Amino acid sequence: MLISSPRFAPYLADCSGDTTAALALYQWNSEAAAAFFEQLGHLEIMLRNAMDARLVHRQQRRGRTAEWYDDPAVPLSDKARADIRTARQRAQRGGAATPRGKIIAELGFGFWRFLLARQYRATLWPDLAGAFPHAPSRALTLVEDPVQRLHKLRNRIAHHEGIWTMPLGARRDDLQTVLAFIAPAAATWVAGASRIDDVLTRRP
Repeated sequence: MLISSPRFAPYLADCSGDTTAALALYQWNSEAAAAFFEQLGHLEIMLRNAMDARLVHRQQRRGRTAEWYDDPAVPLSDKARADIRTARQRAQRGGAATPRGKIIAELGFGFWRFLLARQYRATLWPDLAGAFPHAPSRALTLVEDPVQRLHKLRNRIAHHEGIWTMPLGARRDDLQTVLAFIAPAAATWVAGASRIDDVLTRRP
């Protein structure tokens, strides 16, 4: 069988050893992963653009002329600096001048998720909170917690791991919550194109 035994075993266990039912669950897991990945892509783009805009504003407010990701005065962790170097290298493939937008686009979901970590509560968060103008308060955990959960979901999907045991209805709600904090109209637009609810109702 081209699906390895260790990979398939949890599905078999959930289906009491019924191979046909386990294959149906395996297929459904793939459909659910695809439906979530579409919506997570929308979230990632909107999240990074909203957060980047606030960091640009932070630089302007402080009279700094360097891009925020180049400025040593911006209190980024060593890991964040390493991610930026990698993003720049990827963006510079071909040797042409690199628009800042390409560097921003090369910074993955994990980079933005960790900019919402509690280590930045007193430094970056007062500015980054402005990326979520429709949140009910400026409490960091209101944003950090759902983004952290969505990052975990995204990583499982990206590595083709099972998500069928996760509370997918709650992750759908997390996705919509974060989008609504950024822009309610965007949340409505994304929800209107979502296949997630349809897939969830068809779980075998």
